[in-house]
Amino acid sequence: MNEDIIFDKEKFKVLIHYIISKCDSKDDFGKTVLYKLAYFSDFNYYELYEKPISGAKYVRKTHGPIPPIFDEEIKAELINEHKIKEIKEYSHYPRYKYKSLKNPNLELLSENEIFTIDNVINMLSHMNATQISKYSHGDLPWRIAKNDEELDYEYVFYREPEYSVRKYEDK
Repeated sequence: MNEDIIFDKEKFKVLIHYIISKCDSKDDFGKTVLYKLAYFSDFNYYELYEKPISGAKYVRKTHGPIPPIFDEEIKAELINEHKIKEIKEYSHYPRYKYKSLKNPNLELLSENEIFTIDNVINMLSHMNATQISKYSHGDLPWRIAKNDEELDYEYVFYREPEYSVRKYEDK
């Protein structure tokens, strides 16, 4: 699955940092919303341009797609580079929020990539974790995968109209 897609770690770091920088002042912005915004940025870009922004691997979990590499190494690298900080809050359960400490270096992102990320942010960042998780459950790449299985970028070409971002010509 996704054998032709190459993961670009530095672009993924910029993608994550950019989303945090644009959304960290939103009350409902936390780890779950961050995961979904990254997922839709990569997968929407893939549908539009037939290549992802970062090529990150996203896995099907109960609350929607997640990029395991974030918790495995990217978060620590961004914190150690003094680009973001993590804030752990408690209510009924731990909640992780993120703050950008400096402006992201956007040199690795093209205009089209930034435009796509901004569109995802504008469309979905008003949602809380429950809402965006539920929304992500309707997207075909998540629906097709089994639990703990990697999501296949190719399924974006078979999305329902409300998820599709590409204009297809009728035959």
